[in-house]
Amino acid sequence: MPSRSPQHPTRHIGALVTAFLGLVLGLLPAVTAPAAAAPAPEPVAAAAAGTFRNPLNTGPDPFMTHWSGNYYLTTTQGDSIKMWRSPSLGNLAAADPVTVWTDSDPSRNRNIWAPEFYRFGDRWYLYYTADDGVDDHHRLYVLESERDDPTGPYHFKAKLAPPNHADEFAIDAGILQMNGRLYLAYSGINQYQHNGLNIAPMSNPYTVSGNAVAFDAAGGCPEVREGPEFLYRNGRVWMTYSACDTGKPDYQIRMMSLPAGADPLVPGAWYQHPDAVFSRADDRGVFGPGHHAFFRSPDGTEDWIVYHAKTTSVSTYTNRTTRAQKFTWRADGTPDFGRPLALGATQDLPSGDPGSGNYWINDDGRSSGAGSVTYSGAWNSGTGCATQCFWSDDHWSDSAGATATFSFTGTRIALLSVKDTGNGYAAISIDGGPEQTVDFHGAIRIGEAVQYRSPRLGHGNHTLRIRVTGQHNAQSQGSFVSVDRAEVYVN
Repeated sequence: MPSRSPQHPTRHIGALVTAFLGLVLGLLPAVTAPAAAAPAPEPVAAAAAGTFRNPLNTGPDPFMTHWSGNYYLTTTQGDSIKMWRSPSLGNLAAADPVTVWTDSDPSRNRNIWAPEFYRFGDRWYLYYTADDGVDDHHRLYVLESERDDPTGPYHFKAKLAPPNHADEFAIDAGILQMNGRLYLAYSGINQYQHNGLNIAPMSNPYTVSGNAVAFDAAGGCPEVREGPEFLYRNGRVWMTYSACDTGKPDYQIRMMSLPAGADPLVPGAWYQHPDAVFSRADDRGVFGPGHHAFFRSPDGTEDWIVYHAKTTSVSTYTNRTTRAQKFTWRADGTPDFGRPLALGATQDLPSGDPGSGNYWINDDGRSSGAGSVTYSGAWNSGTGCATQCFWSDDHWSDSAGATATFSFTGTRIALLSVKDTGNGYAAISIDGGPEQTVDFHGAIRIGEAVQYRSPRLGHGNHTLRIRVTGQHNAQSQGSFVSVDRAEVYVN
């Protein structure tokens, strides 16, 4: 996960994986990529059967699409590019990652950020940024798949650099598809910001064919304009992007738009929409929402946004987790992203999603499925954690030997609760097996953090036991263990 550069303390460095798969998703039939074949038809599944809760992934900078019966997700991992695949959105958090790219070239095998992937013809092109260990050496690159599969395998294809910025800092590639042409949109050096918005023409998915033009995009704060992402609808192209520093709670999404027949390389042709279109929701415990992408439901009837956000108002690059929610369109043709939902809010799965059967178990024993929790020893409980907890309540204890035992029916279980400066070690076991030590401490207090995810289990009845050890690491101020939500995966 990216961290702030000491050379540029106000720079966002958690590059924003954004760019819309316009051709594959087909939001605007008139906007197509040159020589790009239509995607294979996707099977239309039955209506969504069930619900899900965020987060979908513990990483930041998400990009996601649904293709040929599966959701595919990437997030920033730092030393490689990993992809998660699942037929149901509800199972992405429990999916095992596939490593689709590592690199031995020392000039581009460090600080790998913001991967995103597009299908042109019968190949996939994966765009990302990387450096040699020096933040200011970040550059843009593209891989090409060797078959028609988002997970690859991939081979290195090209470095992407406009002639007028041939060897300058650049991150957050996004591909604009308009009027039968491709354009590289990215965040890089221009006269407005060190991380400013730029767009350059492309002659194919891996070749920049002309100079970049710079955009003086609004942002409500001075730091960055990054992560350009595109929607195609109602005779216009909508460019959304993130502004402010991603470590700050005010990180937000802004928007510009352009008539579908206009020239995207003319900055004055873009209309700047006032104010943020997606921003912090303190009453829901959501801070710094941004670095987003768009995808459509499996049956093509719904539009969804995937983004990262935090559960703390503290300025930090940690705790950025991937979330998704549906959005709609206003009568005037503009997208209505609404407000970010609280982490853990129960949502209906996208239309056409086959369903996951997943369910939750709250710390007070209530459950939406076949699950419960029981306690032994001394535990405290209450609602003081408010928006940082599922249903605004949790249990906590620093009494050595106290236990909480979850009984559940499924194939996997994940524990989410508060990380805090006074938390310590828990010993966790499955079905009476050996204990695993898990550190619940956090350098800052954050809510609904994924503390533990079990190995895959045979489908059936299982138990998970949490035991308070009474011990903690040297940085912690105490030995508390917090119990909040368990997420049970059935499939």
